[in-house]
Amino acid sequence: MASIFSKIVNGEIPAHIVAETTEFLAFLDVNPLVPGHVLVIPKKEIDYIFDMDEENYFGLTLFAKIVATGLKEAFPCKKVGVAVIGLEVPHVHIHLIPMNNVSDMNFSRAKLTPSQEELEAAALKIKAALTLD
Repeated sequence: MASIFSKIVNGEIPAHIVAETTEFLAFLDVNPLVPGHVLVIPKKEIDYIFDMDEENYFGLTLFAKIVATGLKEAFPCKKVGVAVIGLEVPHVHIHLIPMNNVSDMNFSRAKLTPSQEELEAAALKIKAALTLD
């Protein structure tokens, strides 16, 4: 069965996409820890990040770096936090989270529930700050 992220890749489920290449996709988390929380995934469905071959692993990491640079500009913060947990969805994903305090990365706290309009505005803000070459 395809993961929810594969369904996003295939266009079966809508998402607020902020960046895309032929191999990778970055989109907003619909229940973010903080505004601007982005998920970065390979389009190919792989459950565990360390099962990725080196080329795709490094490609995903570089793509995440590019997205994080735009994210930090769009949502000014001290740093963009990075987390790979992978328990909730069986598809490799990297969380990029604008953070000013370590508590911004606390996955056990209540998530935000932004409106579709707020998500769309955030996605446009990040897209405008990105430079994909």
